[in-house]
Formats: sequence, structure tokens, C-alpha cells
Amino acid sequence: MLFAFLLLSSGFFLDLVVCAAAQSELRITTIKQEPYTMAKGSQLEGFCMDLLSEVAKKVGFKYKVKLVKDSAYGRQDESGNWNGMIGEVLRGEADLAIAPLTLTAAREKVVGMSKPFMQTGISILLRKDISEGAGFFDFLTPFAPETWIGILIAYVGTAASIFMAARLSPCEWSEAQSERNRFSFLYSLWYTAGGLTLQGAGPHPKALSGRVICSSWWLFSVVLLACYFSNLSSSKTPESSHLTVKGFEDLAGQDTIEYGCLAGSSTLAFFKNSNNPVYRRIYEHMERTQSFVSSMDEGVKRAKEGNFAFIGESVSLDLAVARHCELVRAHEVIGMRGYSIATPLGSPIIKNLSVAILQLSEAGELAYLRSKWWASSCIADKAKPAAVQPHSLKGMFLVLALGLGLGTLVAVLELTFKSRRKAAEQQKPCCTVLTEELSLRLKNSGANKPQENADKEKP
Repeated sequence: MLFAFLLLSSGFFLDLVVCAAAQSELRITTIKQEPYTMAKGSQLEGFCMDLLSEVAKKVGFKYKVKLVKDSAYGRQDESGNWNGMIGEVLRGEADLAIAPLTLTAAREKVVGMSKPFMQTGISILLRKDISEGAGFFDFLTPFAPETWIGILIAYVGTAASIFMAARLSPCEWSEAQSERNRFSFLYSLWYTAGGLTLQGAGPHPKALSGRVICSSWWLFSVVLLACYFSNLSSSKTPESSHLTVKGFEDLAGQDTIEYGCLAGSSTLAFFKNSNNPVYRRIYEHMERTQSFVSSMDEGVKRAKEGNFAFIGESVSLDLAVARHCELVRAHEVIGMRGYSIATPLGSPIIKNLSVAILQLSEAGELAYLRSKWWASSCIADKAKPAAVQPHSLKGMFLVLALGLGLGTLVAVLELTFKSRRKAAEQQKPCCTVLTEELSLRLKNSGANKPQENADKEKP
């Protein structure tokens, strides 16, 4: 009974403490950093101010905001003392610290940290014009590899169809025994290539079957070239956002672009304490060259000037990209962590703050605030078009296939009509004459040789 009484009494006392904390005016410390906290006349505005307002409504407390005296977030010196907002919370000068305070093990030991209200990581900020050099085969990028394979098959198939139609059609090759066939397979390949480049190559087919095939190929070539040059010109825009430095391994493996991070930041501590060889090389390089910056604005300014990669927290870099259109953030993000609200260690309000943050996240309020304060002022660049896939040109491939099939069928019909007339004249079965013609035209590879030899003997 005594234990139950003590338990109920402690719970009631704790509720009283929470209610008292909620009803009294809390002292809030923060730091100026766009877009978290910014001055607007005599008032403060920004993401953190909006977040504080929403949390105060849910938890139920009044507050008074002041800026941190030393303009620091909070770092422990060699003697163990903390400066910045963390130091003010520890010394009792502030009840809450609301800012982009990274949740770290060192801070968690000395102050209470709420559930993160924003997730961030470490990334790289560079100028857009630090782009990768042109590759040897960049001219192939407008089409996907599967499309190029389909074009090659269409090219060879068209050349083979012209070759077959020229041999089968009596209008193109009337006397297979004595007359020279102009359309050898090599010449058919040359003729098809000429059609693909819109240059043309004579002589042209005389038979209807050959003209049907060539017309289909010409139509296919016009559409194909239009798609190719359209995608090629779009992919060669001067402001390419494809960076030479795509990640931290690329950054550590080059010595052309200088790089650095904010001095004394948690970002620097991440690289300093990491056992990853790549991250260690980055830290050693920054220590050796002393390429640190004193503020976020300085890092952004140096990145805008070019030949400098600023390493920082991804959400801050996203803001710089939204404000400065010539900058771009690398896709790789490492060391994921969160921003939290700091309270004195053991504060009874910490639980309510975490619950309020989770409720705001589940309701989509945090996402709304993020989109509100990170809105980009840049006009969106035209996205680089994706390589044309085979299904995008399936209609033209179908038209070409129908043209090749129709042309070959017309060539067979032309040969059939001639065989019927010849069979009637010679009084032979039509099938026999057609078989003889097919055998002569398809197997007669030496018909060209006497004519070629005769041409060579001419002075």
C-alpha cells in the first residue's frame, strides 16, 4: 500500500511539474541561419519559428525567443565546457534550444534531445559547370543500346531485301544468264547506307518491288534522324548537371578540385572519427590544406566561385541550390542523422516535445514547412531527355517491316507472272519454269564475272 501511494504521489508530482513547465513562459535560444531562423524587422521567422509555434500549440506552453550570445551551436572545448546553445541550456540560461542542432552522442550525454524533426546527411556542393568531359561515344547517347541493335538489324534486313528483290524481280534483272545484276549484296549495303544519311546512291531500283522497299527505308530514315538529332541537341546543353565528382570516392581520388567543410562542425567530426579509408583521406586532405570555412555562407560563396567543393549537411546544401541556380548537390548522401530540440537533461517536457514532433510528421506538417522554406527561386532547367527506347519507334519499325515484306512479295509476284508467260511460250508447267528461274537467280553468283572481266579488258 505504501509503495502504491508513493508511486501515485510521484506520478501526480510529475504531472504537476509538466503542467507548470507547460504553463510558464519558456526561454528559447536559437541561432540565425537561413531558412531556420531569420530576422524580419524586430521579429524572427523561418522553419524553426514555425515549428516552435506548432509544437507550443500541441504541448501548451508560452515562450520567449532570444538569439544565442556567441552565435555557436554547441561544442565542447578541451576543458569540458560547452559553448553555444548547448552551453546555455546546460547553464540554465535557456529552457529549450531549437535550431538545426545535430543529434550526436556527445550532446545526448549532457542535454536531452527530442525525436528528430528533420533528417539530414553529408553531401557535396559544386558549381554546375564542373561537368564531366565529353566521352568518345557520347554521340550514341540519344538512343538506348537496344535501339541501336534494332537499327542495325533493320539496316541489314533492308539491304538483304533490296538484294533479294533485285535478283527475283524480272523488271530489275530480266536476263539472269547474260545480264549483269547491279545490286550485289555489298552494293545493297552501300545503297541502304546512302539512304540512311539522306545522301542517296545511284543507280536506283527500276522495279516496283525495289522502289517499295526503298521508300519504306527512306521514310524510316527521316523519322529516325529527326529523333536522333533532337535528342542529341537536347543532351548537349551547356549547363549540364552531370558532375565529375559524383560522390566522396571521386572527391578523394582527384586533386583538381579543392574541398573543405565548416570548421568545428559535426561534419568535420564525422570524417575525423570515421574508419572508412576514403573518409579518412578526405579528413587528412582537409587538415593538410586547412581548407575549412568559417561559415555556411563562406562555403557557398567559394563553391560559386568555382574549383571548390563544399562538404556540408544535405538540407543546407539543398537550400543553397534553391537560392543559387549555378550550384548543384551531388546525389550521394552519407552519415544520415537528425536535427532535434535540446532541453536540460531529465526535463519532463522532452517526452511531450517528441510526441508533438511525431504528430506533426504524421500529419504532413513538417513536409509542408520544408517545402515552404526550401522553395526554389530558380527556373527549372530542361531535364536531359532519356535515351530513346525501341518501343518509342515501334511504329516506324512496323512500317519498315511491312514495306520490306510487301516489296519482297511484289518481287515474287513479278517473277511468277514472267514464269507464267514463259511457261506458256515454252509449253512447260509453270512450277517447273518458276523453279528454274529461282534456281538460276539465287544460285547464279558468277553471272557478273564475264561482264566484269569484259569491263576490265576495255581500254
